[in-house]
Amino acid sequence: MIGAAMRFEKWQALGNDYLIIESGELPWELSAARIRRICDPHRGLGSDGILLLSPSGDSAYVASLRIFNPDGSEAELSGNGARQAMIYLRRRGHVERDEFAILTAAGPIRARIAGPSSAAIEMGQAATASKDYPGGAPDGRGSLDAGGRSWSFQHVSIGNPQCAIACEELEQLDLPVLGPQIEGNPLFPNRTNVSWYREVEPGVIRARIFERGVGETLSSGTGACGAAIAHHLAGGPRGIVVALDGGELEVEIGDGLAVTLSGWALPVCEGRLSEDLSKELDETQ
Repeated sequence: MIGAAMRFEKWQALGNDYLIIESGELPWELSAARIRRICDPHRGLGSDGILLLSPSGDSAYVASLRIFNPDGSEAELSGNGARQAMIYLRRRGHVERDEFAILTAAGPIRARIAGPSSAAIEMGQAATASKDYPGGAPDGRGSLDAGGRSWSFQHVSIGNPQCAIACEELEQLDLPVLGPQIEGNPLFPNRTNVSWYREVEPGVIRARIFERGVGETLSSGTGACGAAIAHHLAGGPRGIVVALDGGELEVEIGDGLAVTLSGWALPVCEGRLSEDLSKELDETQ
């Protein structure tokens, strides 16, 4: 069976895990139902999403990357996912140089490979105004109600929408309750990722992330960027270490809110789909 031959690798970055699949391995389209089945932690492979790599059609880019959430939706960008995909491309020999670019739905992303399991990713320029917060002020600041209280937030667009909230009582927050209320708030027509953060010491913040289409995660690269940018806009430095449940990421904010995200990523396992699962996916639309 063709489906049984489909190869994948599972990678993780600070506990944020993705399945990496090359498009040439797919015997069918990655429909939302198939994505949900593959990512299911009990009946599938278990994952925070799928990274689909395909030829870019442009020699300026090593590959094109599409990113799918476990609920079947497609994300514009993932900092952890892009880093995993780019280290994968380098380690698998798809590119022989340490600096290269790929295409994503959010635009070109450039990497500088710093070692076998680490890279710095140029995430592009963040913005405080975007179509994902159409009623917002140019500075991206706003407020909303969730969990029986009002929250002041900073909207940041970093390839995808971020809602960053400074909060001292970080550890006491019930993210499974608060997250869906903010993610689906009418202020954000395309839903939003949410990060709560507090300063630990100058240049270091602690953050918790509720990711759109995923839920609470151990780590999120774009979520870390959103929190770091919000902290910088509130008077924090340009270089910020973001401490997440899964570990630390480094965010450097340049002129015009140009953002570089640095961190590690490692492979967990590789394999091929079983004949039984392949048959189920063949029959899934």
